[in-house]
Amino acid sequence: MAGKKSDGGRINRGHCAFCGQEPHGSTMLVPSAVAPDVYICTDCVEQIEEAVKEYRGETASSKAQADINMDSIPRPKQIREFLDSYVIGQDAAKKYLSVAVYNHYKRLAQQDDDVDIEKSNIILVGPTGTGKTLLAKTIARQLDVPFTIVDATVLTEAGYVGEDIESLLTRLLQAADYDIAKAERGIVFIDEIDKIARKGDNPSITRDVSGEGVQQGLLKLLEGSIVNVPPQGGRKHPEQKMIPVNTKNILFICGGAFDGIERKIAQRLNSHVVGYSNSARKGVNRDNFLQYVAPQDLKSFGLIPEIIGRLPVLTHLDPLDRDALRRVLTEPKNAIVKQYEKLFAMDGVKLTFTPETLDLIVDKAVEYKLGARGLRSIVESIMIDAMYEIPSTDEKTFEVTRDYALEKLVAANFEVNKA
Repeated sequence: MAGKKSDGGRINRGHCAFCGQEPHGSTMLVPSAVAPDVYICTDCVEQIEEAVKEYRGETASSKAQADINMDSIPRPKQIREFLDSYVIGQDAAKKYLSVAVYNHYKRLAQQDDDVDIEKSNIILVGPTGTGKTLLAKTIARQLDVPFTIVDATVLTEAGYVGEDIESLLTRLLQAADYDIAKAERGIVFIDEIDKIARKGDNPSITRDVSGEGVQQGLLKLLEGSIVNVPPQGGRKHPEQKMIPVNTKNILFICGGAFDGIERKIAQRLNSHVVGYSNSARKGVNRDNFLQYVAPQDLKSFGLIPEIIGRLPVLTHLDPLDRDALRRVLTEPKNAIVKQYEKLFAMDGVKLTFTPETLDLIVDKAVEYKLGARGLRSIVESIMIDAMYEIPSTDEKTFEVTRDYALEKLVAANFEVNKA
């Protein structure tokens, strides 16, 4: 009989009286204090503990809600002010994000169930280099909830090369130090959501494992359901024990460039992106069609109607004009110029840029349509030689003039020498 001593004086391993399994891996048997031959495994102990908590109304989600104090929640204007110190412009996107995050906190603090407040998942549409990812990272600095940024381009349907859709929640668990209660009130930013659009407006005839298939798999996460999440990634460690995570209170923010969607918007507005049109609607700003983006445009681009319905808050980011790019260079707390000044200051060198140099950098970013990210690559091309030489010298000051910057851009093939 299990638990009795054998002839060699050893104790037999026994089995769990509840589920019948024998001890293996991280599972051990706990002996009964009454009956010496009765054991219970640690897995069954955890299940019993969860059942008792649920019976008493002490589930993890209710505990997470009780931890939220309305007095400590930052108001939408406070969130907006914090975003303003890091991100230039994008007033509409900041307002939508501030309200959505504030309402997310209020959902977590909700105690009664008379009115069920639904999630306000967001989708951000804007050209590359306008600040979608920067907005998400900046909000993460201020939040008191776990936050993670994931990339939709690596996702595929289960069974194909790539990452499982559940890996989005694996990253969130890691951000919460595997505290399930904290992870279930977190925020996930899904970047490059436009890269999983299907190829046409009609459903695929062949299997689209990295496009429409991923969209179908995201539905259950966005809406709210209990998902079994592999704590270390699904395919590399198939033997691991899954962690159930309830996505009901997880806020999802999606961002994408949606390159070419302007043509879809122009067609809907009975206008044209280029050329002339007598039938164009009066008052339409042809320089920024994205401000008129609507859910039907996302459907025309390739997002399925089900996923559009689970992303009810739709907002846009404006293209950065010359004035905005000039401010991006110098004004934010982590402005590009300030970063290089800090790098040189760590070597005891005072770095300065002349106003004409800053104007040149902005002109090149506008000319090549590189956006805010292009500013960094241009400044890097200008400064690479100085960063290589100056640390080995005794210089204490260094001024970047327009002629010096233009010379370095010509050397880096950013600018053709017109002399």
